[in-house]
Amino acid sequence: MKRENQLRRRLERDEPVFGASAATFSPAVVETFGAIGLDFVWLDFEHGGPSPYDSTVFEGLTRAAEAADIELFVRLPSGDPPLVRKVLDAGVRTILIPRVETAAEVREAVSAARFSIDGDPADRGIGVGRGSTWGADFDDHAAREDAETLVGVMIENETAIDNIEEILAVPELGFAFIGPADLSVSVGHPMEKEHPDVRTLVDRAESAVRKSDVALAGIHNDPQAIDNAIDDGYRVLRIGGEISAARQVLGERLASLER
Repeated sequence: MKRENQLRRRLERDEPVFGASAATFSPAVVETFGAIGLDFVWLDFEHGGPSPYDSTVFEGLTRAAEAADIELFVRLPSGDPPLVRKVLDAGVRTILIPRVETAAEVREAVSAARFSIDGDPADRGIGVGRGSTWGADFDDHAAREDAETLVGVMIENETAIDNIEEILAVPELGFAFIGPADLSVSVGHPMEKEHPDVRTLVDRAESAVRKSDVALAGIHNDPQAIDNAIDDGYRVLRIGGEISAARQVLGERLASLER
């Protein structure tokens, strides 16, 4: 079973990582994304898919990820500590907590994901799951899991922006994902991502993350926008997904055949 989280290693070296969403939650898509060289596959359990509380959901997905040398990037529906622990015990190493507003919420989720923080006990427990090879690999389980687990948060409302410095100061937080779409909703301008009020919030968030030890993350699809984002300090970049790729490629192909 694969142990090392290459996504975390690359971020520790300040290298950019690239991923795409798999809206179908298909192990075949996970393998394909790995085969083309992506670093992670985004699985959005907040807005779709099966229940992440059913840990058997992750068995085929984690095996496909290991076979293709790619990381699962699991967006949970919340930072509920029992959910955090269950998903990690299933073999997932990188999780994203949505809609956070305070440092207290983030500390609770991060503590649930770790056995120890700064030498003090945290809130994760020993479980018999795929992450521990079904209980056969407990000798260095806690230390290994703490070294490989990566926790990030979504910054997607005004309250989170107001508390951004305190959120970023939470120990062992790995990355902060800026969500302009939800930020636009939070200020009454749905999907107007370039509205001045929205841009002000995004700029505040980006500036704070750049000054912290936390990696800056976001969605950028156009190749030039991706290059610009890297220059602007982004290190975790979601660059598309299988549904949008199929729509674009097959749509253009079909259009070229119409007579």
